[in-house]
Amino acid sequence: MDPQITAPLKIICVDEGRGLAHQVMNSFTKDAIELAYERSIDEVVDRFERETFDLMLFSSSVAQRQPDDALEILELISAKCPGTQILFFAQPGRLKIAHQALRAGAFHYSRLPVSDQELKLLIETAIEKRPQVGLNLLLRSEVDKTTFESMVGRSPAMQQVYRQIRQAAATEIPVLLSGETGTGKELAAKAIHELSSRAQGPCVPVHIGSLPADLVASELFGHEPGAFTGAQGGRKGCFEEADGGTVFLDEIATIDEKMQVSLLRLLETSQLSPIGGNECRSVDARVIAASNANLQEEVRLGRFREDLYYRLDVLQITLPPLRERYGDIHLLVDHFLKDACDSFRKLIRGVAPDFISCLEAYPWPGNVRELKNIIQRAVVNCPGDILETAQLPKRLIHYQNEDVTLTIKIGMNIAAVEKELIRRTMEFTQGNRTRASQILGISRRALYNKIQRYRISC
Repeated sequence: MDPQITAPLKIICVDEGRGLAHQVMNSFTKDAIELAYERSIDEVVDRFERETFDLMLFSSSVAQRQPDDALEILELISAKCPGTQILFFAQPGRLKIAHQALRAGAFHYSRLPVSDQELKLLIETAIEKRPQVGLNLLLRSEVDKTTFESMVGRSPAMQQVYRQIRQAAATEIPVLLSGETGTGKELAAKAIHELSSRAQGPCVPVHIGSLPADLVASELFGHEPGAFTGAQGGRKGCFEEADGGTVFLDEIATIDEKMQVSLLRLLETSQLSPIGGNECRSVDARVIAASNANLQEEVRLGRFREDLYYRLDVLQITLPPLRERYGDIHLLVDHFLKDACDSFRKLIRGVAPDFISCLEAYPWPGNVRELKNIIQRAVVNCPGDILETAQLPKRLIHYQNEDVTLTIKIGMNIAAVEKELIRRTMEFTQGNRTRASQILGISRRALYNKIQRYRISC
């Protein structure tokens, strides 16, 4: 081994037997290599979606069973993982597929059996001539961002939210966050603040719906000593506390008519008067409001001022319900599982497949907040180290055996139907392309091309 190479080489050996793997182990010291082994073609790409390798040793003993699939995989690894060198090893009488492997992107081929000395030389030469640029574009952690600020998800619906958050952060205009309860509106507000030019200032959340009606004005605008019974000292409101930063007004639809007028005046003049005070004070605070109620409907019913609505609705971002975030449930489960294990000092290794199936079939009326609570409860109640359906509430188990369906709307073209079918199938298989291609009845290569064409996150 070249003495200048200090980091262990990551090698994956794809072979029906363990002959090549044993030869590699005999040819290098233990600290010089990290060796992985696969005997199934179907598992190779999935392995590359989890790890990056310096070198792949591919034996014709595996390729001869599914030659077309083997060549597809070699082409895919060569194209998407340029930092991985491929050495192909051909058994006697298999030189034709060896030549095809070279055309598919293998760096070199050799006949079997191969001596330890020759194998060592082939590996060292391949590493010496390995490209120094290029990421593993199959590796999910590199191509699929699963988090954005404190938000978790990579579904198309969430990618759209992330784009809108970036747009909002680049401006100073008011933002209205809409969506069902539990969809993460406060996290979105914090993300806008953290990405904006006001990030060094405070971000003050006010949950208006949880406040007694007679305390809302004091919470928003502050009060002077003696302004009302019990007000012995003065107090700054959230707008003064957030000077130079951001105020997040949650459940904005619950404020009364008088407070709506005061809030509209503040938005128009950037000035406020504390309760019991006569002087106006200037404040510099950006407003982000949120509502799970339909504010347009509230305006129509006369419960929310139209002028205030249009003042707040300069840029609206709608947080999608969890049932429309295809592919995000297993990411959120992993995130909440780690948090719960840390909080409750438990060691949970993972979840059973039918556990995830129940979660994916459930409509989630409480959205992400409900999922978080269910995972916490399951971790607390779990007697072992794997979460099972026994730890789920009965209302979720009810959905376990229901069929997963796809609704096709009249007016959708063939491409839109195909895209949605692939997206939902990838969600159902939790991103396993091999299983998805089997369900769809197409090759992995065809599936990968369609995923790329339709820009499907999976």
